[in-house]
Amino acid sequence: MVDLFIQAGGTYFDTAFAYPGSEEAIRKALVERYPRDSYTLASKLIVQPNGSINEEQAKAEITTSLERSGAGYFDYYLVHAIQRSNYKLYDEYGIWDYVKQLKEKGLIKHYGFSFHADPELLEQLLQKHPDAEFVQLQINYADWDNPGVGARRNYELCMAHGKPVVVMEPVKGGILADPIDTVKEIFDKENNGMSYASWALRYVASKENLLAVLSGMSSLEQMKDNLSFMADFKPLTEHEQEVINQAIKAIEGDKSIACTACHYCTKGCPMNIPIPEIFGVQNRKKGSPEFRTRREYTIVTEGKGKASDCIQCGQCEAACPQHLPIIELLQECQSLE
Repeated sequence: MVDLFIQAGGTYFDTAFAYPGSEEAIRKALVERYPRDSYTLASKLIVQPNGSINEEQAKAEITTSLERSGAGYFDYYLVHAIQRSNYKLYDEYGIWDYVKQLKEKGLIKHYGFSFHADPELLEQLLQKHPDAEFVQLQINYADWDNPGVGARRNYELCMAHGKPVVVMEPVKGGILADPIDTVKEIFDKENNGMSYASWALRYVASKENLLAVLSGMSSLEQMKDNLSFMADFKPLTEHEQEVINQAIKAIEGDKSIACTACHYCTKGCPMNIPIPEIFGVQNRKKGSPEFRTRREYTIVTEGKGKASDCIQCGQCEAACPQHLPIIELLQECQSLE
């Protein structure tokens, strides 16, 4: 995958302290095999909303990341996954000044932040930290006008402040690579042989002021598909934009739970409830025989908590980048038991 990407002219690689095994994989597949000046590498510093990472541990993350990756330095370093539930901790720990010190030492070349919250907080951060050089935002056609994500307004704020954007979740955790049937039908009518993922990626890549689009491909086949339309990128035509508008309307009419299975919600769940897996069963329930749905639910909850075990502590909702009403949704999912 790395070889194909570089051969096609790609340079931007994304990893993180919080992604298990990712930095070691980058070392083996990229750093040990290519000249350091032939690519750019991004990593991230995270502070968990539940305070499980203290200031000393947070500031030590880059040392571990550099050891794991062997990169020597990071071209891009992000204050990671800022939300309403954790942004104050980054201030309390002095992380913003810390990343500037890392830049002065040459351990990073550029610093920015990734953001999972409302436009009001983004405006506040952009005003308070004007030297942040880029912002990573969740942008995809399903969330462009989703008030729970605020993609459009957040993007417009970055434009207004002159901050280049790195796009994350362009296929919404894989949901738009295998969309609901009504969306598939809309794209299939075009009969152009393009993958569903290509529509999602070209939608975001057609926007201005972008530093990179993180497609999150996880197989050689996905890499080949991405390169088939991104290596010689052509923005969406007016007709293609209208096709996507139709897809957006179809999604708005669907009642599936918009979970991307990032698992941020499960890391601190005191009842060990596999929330994304339960939501996945609930979404697949439509049109499935009851016995199959119950069997799936039994499998995903075996040895773990069930939806009915939720004690409504709220830690999951504080950690959710999609701002889902998880407690309420788990109550609905109790019908699976």
